[in-house]
Amino acid sequence: MKTTLSYQIYETKMQLPKNWNDLGCKNIFLSAAYFKILEKSAPSNMTCHYIGLFKGQDLVGIAISQFLDLNKLESFGDRDRCVKASVRKFILKNFASHVLLIGNNMLTGQNSFVFSDSISTIEGIKTLKRATNELKAKFKSIGKKVHITTFKDYTQKEVENFTADVFAKNYKYCIQPNMIFKIRDEWKAEQDYIDSLIKKYRDQYKRARKKAEGIEKRKLHLEDIITHEETIYDLYHHVAQNAPFNTFFLPKNHFRIFKETLKDNFLFYGYFLNQKLIGFNTLIKNGSSIDTYFLGYDDTVQREKMLYLNMLYDMIAYSINKGFKEIIFSRTALEIKSSVGAKPMEMFGFMEHSNKQINKHVPKIFPKLEPEIIWQERNPFK
Repeated sequence: MKTTLSYQIYETKMQLPKNWNDLGCKNIFLSAAYFKILEKSAPSNMTCHYIGLFKGQDLVGIAISQFLDLNKLESFGDRDRCVKASVRKFILKNFASHVLLIGNNMLTGQNSFVFSDSISTIEGIKTLKRATNELKAKFKSIGKKVHITTFKDYTQKEVENFTADVFAKNYKYCIQPNMIFKIRDEWKAEQDYIDSLIKKYRDQYKRARKKAEGIEKRKLHLEDIITHEETIYDLYHHVAQNAPFNTFFLPKNHFRIFKETLKDNFLFYGYFLNQKLIGFNTLIKNGSSIDTYFLGYDDTVQREKMLYLNMLYDMIAYSINKGFKEIIFSRTALEIKSSVGAKPMEMFGFMEHSNKQINKHVPKIFPKLEPEIIWQERNPFK
């Protein structure tokens, strides 16, 4: 595990090296601006650290870690009330309530680190593994023993950089796929996308748009987000609370802080019926990609107006019109995202429990705790 690299752990954006964004510019979720958002409006049970990797005096890698204290959660999500969900909550509360991860639990995909071309990814990951040991010691010193250490989310190809000598005691797990929508070069407008659909899915598009008649979509600016903050939070919280599983809840000011900080790189769209806000979605510009972020809606209107499906179509239309290459639709709602053309990409992670006896049984325990997802992939294109 010998490496020529050193690392430095930072607790605040102000401590970062001045040239942090030389690498941070490659992924907005590792930029100093994004860390400013986390410092002002991260979930209350989350503690973030930022890790700089150095070759001599040169900054050659950047990463984020998050510590989650699941004891601070009032609920893990209320949708599933089966025995399996109860057992999952019991085990998490009692044996896995302190989680340290390299990566971002609020996003899907490889948002853990960026390395410069002057080091190998394998070397960088080995150095981050060393950094987790210091972080665990840091949390232990304040009375918070880390139960689980995990690295997430990586594609099958990225997993090859996690070498057996360093991750031998880690369980490699596969979680819900990341739904990615690739935008074809020949699509210059929304109509080009519609024309590429087979009849069944063109009809789905027409039906959804007809159902949404009477709904007004508005691009909300900072002052609008502040005005509607209470309703926005209620709509978000309703969706989050009804998810099968949650490890955090956003604070009320989260979207306001996002807009204040990222400005035009953060897009907030409100959906109004009879002048009442009944839903919203958010998008983040990240290079040539659009990342979908959190959303919320009134469930009764959602069903009647096919609001969620219309939001997906709106996201696609925007991304095509603005020349983006792909949309990161993240996990959850796999089948409906598949029906608009998103494809699943398998995502993997590595985890290790601090208790050696429990760690031996993680490969048997973890799959039984994962919420079961049964879905059918669709292919809407000609």
